[in-house]
Amino acid sequence: MFNVPGEIWIIAGLMVLVVMLLMSALARLYRKAGPHEALVVYGFGGTRVVKGHGTIVFPMIQICRGLSLELMSFDVAPQQDLYTKQGVAVTVEAVAQIKVKSDMESILTASEQFLTKTDQEREGLIRLVMEGHLRGIIGQLTVEEIVKQPEMVADRMRSTCADDMNKMGLEVISFTIKEVRDKNEYISNMGKPDVARIKRDADVASAEAERDTAIKRALAQREAAVAKAQADQERVAAETASLAKQAEAQRDLEVKKAQYQEVMKKQQAQADKAYDIQANIMQQQVIAESVKVQQVEKEQQVKVQEAEIARREKELIATVLKPAEIERQRIETLAEAEKQRLIAEADGHAASIRQQGVAEAEIIFKKGEAEAKAMNVKAEAYQEYNQAAVVDKLLTGLPDVVRALASPLANVDKITVISTGNGDAAGMNKITGDIAKMAAQVPALFETLSGMSINELLSKVRLIGDKAPKPDVLPPDAGKKGAAGAGK
Repeated sequence: MFNVPGEIWIIAGLMVLVVMLLMSALARLYRKAGPHEALVVYGFGGTRVVKGHGTIVFPMIQICRGLSLELMSFDVAPQQDLYTKQGVAVTVEAVAQIKVKSDMESILTASEQFLTKTDQEREGLIRLVMEGHLRGIIGQLTVEEIVKQPEMVADRMRSTCADDMNKMGLEVISFTIKEVRDKNEYISNMGKPDVARIKRDADVASAEAERDTAIKRALAQREAAVAKAQADQERVAAETASLAKQAEAQRDLEVKKAQYQEVMKKQQAQADKAYDIQANIMQQQVIAESVKVQQVEKEQQVKVQEAEIARREKELIATVLKPAEIERQRIETLAEAEKQRLIAEADGHAASIRQQGVAEAEIIFKKGEAEAKAMNVKAEAYQEYNQAAVVDKLLTGLPDVVRALASPLANVDKITVISTGNGDAAGMNKITGDIAKMAAQVPALFETLSGMSINELLSKVRLIGDKAPKPDVLPPDAGKKGAAGAGK
């Protein structure tokens, strides 16, 4: 009775174990592909790509390999220098971002190219392609374009590499230039003209500002001096007018006092005749003293005006005449210095002309001396000539004379010969005969031009074997004296 439930439990345990084994086997057979990779399954049933889900891979009849779809970032830095359109060697370092495209066709293409290769091998192949295209693009651009327009270089790189990358199932996400440098300091010197121009403009602007400041300062000083002079003039005029008004008021006051006193004296005179006489006498004395006081006051006013005039005169001398005198002395000093400079330049120019004349005289002297020596050597050579040499000279010169006489015939393009059968004087014999006659006239031509017959010339030439006397050699100073005389 107790054995039956135990067998059931055994059977149930075995079934559970079998299910677990089957599930474990199925789990090992089931392969999942994440969003960052694609599974390439090949073997029985052909090749298929699994992306974003799972699939069962049967062992022994199918093989599954993973292909990464992640972004690959690596440096593109050719070891050798790249030459620009100008022939300048530059070193370019860039960073490329590349990945396998997500479509099935590109994944299959990439799996054909890189499925069995390691990451280093795959990046090495891609780097070679990128460096080759980069070399070609750099060779079409100038250094200025590479440095100032890196985005243009990156756009060209992406567009140029697109076809090759498509063939490998890849795409260029980004291409960025990190650094451009050269060994000849071309890039560092490229901005120096702009820096020099900006510095020059700043110096010019500073100089112009200083000039404008100096001009405005001088104008302000002049206006201040003019305003001060006008103010002094107005002050003197005001002081003079004030003194004049004070004098007029004093005069009016004195006149009124005199009138009042006169009225009082008349009244007193009516009351007391005697006292009036005495009062009149005293009043005359008072008036005399008052006139003296007024005279002293007017003399003091005149002295004040004279002192003011003297002060104004000294001020004008200090502000106008002295600067003018100093400016006159400065101009005279500059004129004297310019005069001395012109005299020195004239003396230097005269000395230069004198030295040039001496050098030219020396050259003429040397040339004359060389020509004299050459004439002496030629004379000695001619003295060595004998009859054979003279005859050789004459005979060797005859072809040139005959050639010159026959030169007009060389300009004739075509000669038509009509023979009449009159013996030697017909046909081509006539032409050659005329040439022979012209050649026979050469000795007569020589005698006509030189005035000496050939026989007479040969009789004066020494015979073969005779030694000619040496011609007198000119003294060494003869050439110098002749050159000196020519120079004088």
